[in-house]
Parts: sequence; C-alpha cells; structure tokens
Amino acid sequence: MDRSALHSRTAPFCRLTVCAVGRDSSPDVHDVVVVGAGILGLATARALLRRHPSLRLLVVDKEPLVASHQTGHNSGVLHAGLYYTPGSLKARLCRSGKSMLEEYAEQRGIPVQRCGKLVIATGSTELPALDELHRRGEANGVPDLQMLGPAGLRDVEPHATGIRALWSPSTAIVDYRTVAAAMVDDIRAAGGQIRLSTEITAVTKSSGQLLLESASETLAARNMVACAGLQADRVSQMTGSPSLETMVPFRGSYYLLSPSTRSLVRGLIYPVPDPQFPFLGIHLTRRIDGEVLAGPNAVLAYRREGYRRRDVRLEELRSVLADPGFRLLARRHWRTGLAETWRDWDKSAFTRAVRRFVPELRSRDLRHGPAGVRAQAVDPDGSLVDDFRLGSEERILHVRNAPSPAATASMAIAEHLVSKAELQFADLP
Repeated sequence: MDRSALHSRTAPFCRLTVCAVGRDSSPDVHDVVVVGAGILGLATARALLRRHPSLRLLVVDKEPLVASHQTGHNSGVLHAGLYYTPGSLKARLCRSGKSMLEEYAEQRGIPVQRCGKLVIATGSTELPALDELHRRGEANGVPDLQMLGPAGLRDVEPHATGIRALWSPSTAIVDYRTVAAAMVDDIRAAGGQIRLSTEITAVTKSSGQLLLESASETLAARNMVACAGLQADRVSQMTGSPSLETMVPFRGSYYLLSPSTRSLVRGLIYPVPDPQFPFLGIHLTRRIDGEVLAGPNAVLAYRREGYRRRDVRLEELRSVLADPGFRLLARRHWRTGLAETWRDWDKSAFTRAVRRFVPELRSRDLRHGPAGVRAQAVDPDGSLVDDFRLGSEERILHVRNAPSPAATASMAIAEHLVSKAELQFADLP
C-alpha cells in the first residue's frame, strides 16, 4: 500500500435534511447519485453502470481524494471467509466477493499475493474457539483449510509458536487503494461522473426527485445510494429514515516491523478471536509493498475520522458517550476496553501481545505505523452489529453497517445493492 494512502482526512460529515421538489426530465437530473467514494461506493457505481450502461450516474464525496477513510487505511487483507456465521450476509458475500475481486485484479493487472493466514492458539483454553473457527470456515466453503500442530505451523511460519493452528492458504493481500483507482477509471470510462470535495449539506425529496445541496451547487437526482461509512447513521437519520443503531468509531493503531525483522513473518499471523467481538485481535500482516504491520488494537476514537490520539471533536465524543447502546456496551466490556487502551499507550504491553506468536520480536523492532478507524454500528441493547446491514426508504438505499470484510466483499455487496435498486428505484434506464 502506498504510504500516501495512510493519511487522515477530517472534513465535516454530510448533513442531509428533507423538503420537496418537483420532477424534472432534464439531462441535468442524475438517475442515481452515490454518496461516498470509498471502495463500496465505487464498486456500487461501477456495478450500476455495467448493468445499466445508459445510466446518468454521479458519485460524490466530501474529501478531495477517493478512498480517504476506511478503504485507504485498510491493512490490505483479502479475507477467505473464516470468521462469519454461516448463512449470514458476511459469509455469503465475503466468499463471492473475494473471487470477484481476485478476478478483477487479474484483469486489471493489480498484484494479489496469496500468502495465506495462520490462526494460532497459544493455550489450551483457545482450542474450542479454534475448532469452531474451523467448523465455520468449512461451512462457508473456505478451501484447503488445515489444522496444524506445532511442527506443522512452523513449516508455514518458521518463527511462529503455538500449540495448534488453523491454516488458510487461500487468504490473500492486495492494495485496496489501487483497486479503488481502477474502479474510478471504469466509472469514468462508462460515462459516470465523480465529484470530490463536495459535502452534501441537504437533501430535498418529493414528486419522484431528489435535490442534493452542497456549498457550491445543487445536484438533482431520481435515486440515491448512501455508502457513507463512518457517517452512515447520520446520513440515514438526516434523510428522514432514522436508524436504530449508532455508528461508533474504533481507532486501531499499527506498528511496522523494522526492515531487519520483516523476514520473521511470511504471511498473516492471527490470534484466535474472542467470539464476543467482531475484532480479530492484534495480528501480524504482510502487505503487498513488503512492509509488515503489527496490530491493531481497538479503542474508542475521539472523533469519527480521528486517526491520532490527539484528534478530538467534543461534540462527536459527547454524542457517543451519551448513547444508551454504547453505555451498555461499555458497561458490559469495560475490562476489555481498558486492556485495549493500555496496549494503545504502553508499547511494552503491545509488544508482549505480539511476542505470543513470534517470540523473537522485541520492542525495538516495532516503529509507529499507520492507523485506521473502523465504522462499527452498535444496537440500542449494546450489541455490536456483527453482520452487514442495509436499509431503504423511497428512492434511497442505505448501507448502515459494513465493517471488515467489506473491502473484500465490496464487489459482491455492490451486486446485492444493485439488485435491490432494480426492485426499488424508478426510472432506471
């Protein structure tokens, strides 16, 4: 991944309100406006144009670059589908989306490396969860899974240690920013438009048409798809379709292994995940550019697009802390939250977590790297929303929750959204 992708963008979020306009058949009226130019918004725009070539389509984003947030801060893993509840949207769309994205990357000459993933149990208490992970992977059709003992896991990762491991050789890595850039080219080649640095400040709707207002112009559209990521709940609420869930931003910080120790990790080394959380724990990830990431932790971000500890927006922080669902979540899992926060500040604690799997690593081998913010929806009962969640109202589709593996599944999610749009949207040519 290009390190220029690892910057933060902190422009204001899109605010959407509702009033009325009339229908207009003018060429200036877009058939569909996609709000959000992350990989999911771009994949959806591309899929719409492929199935409806004469569509007048516009993608808008408040940032000056596409893929500025979750896509651009992604570690680059193409997940095989190990973790997800069989039959869930995540399970189905991750598997199909991975195949679609790999095929697309091959067509476009985008490098993909099947380096494989090793999920390691370091103690006997983790073995039941590892067995469950194996069962889920097989139920989800993940190919070539193997359960390995200590000698077998060292054959895969010579410097790793553990009592048992699940090996997924089909797990791969890719640069999602490169994928997003290729999708931009496809959208433009198909006649679609992409308008950046355009913050939508109001949406008006009535009589079969929408107006999307920004500081510099008003955009007319018949239909809208909101792929707003970290702002998904706000976009939903401000279009008059309030969501029950609240979007909570979790910051994850990474370290980078020093050049002299990158060879200690061949591919992807993961812990056995805690089944109570959708987070996968601190792991080691080889990237397509040769760097090796260690992390991330998962701590509350103090603003929705806050990639540094010092990034604070008091209004956003107060809103999260006052949310009843988040309060229930925090009350239920405060010990885990404290442990994650401690590792975020204490490098030696972070290093101990990494050395469980690769004992040769030392604190001096870790240097500060990038960070990302995960958009994680929380229900009013304090439950973390585990599956992808979509919503709809008249002429508008919302992606309400699409955390990892949304990048892996992006092309399959896009096809799913387009099928919904064809049933719900009017006037698609």
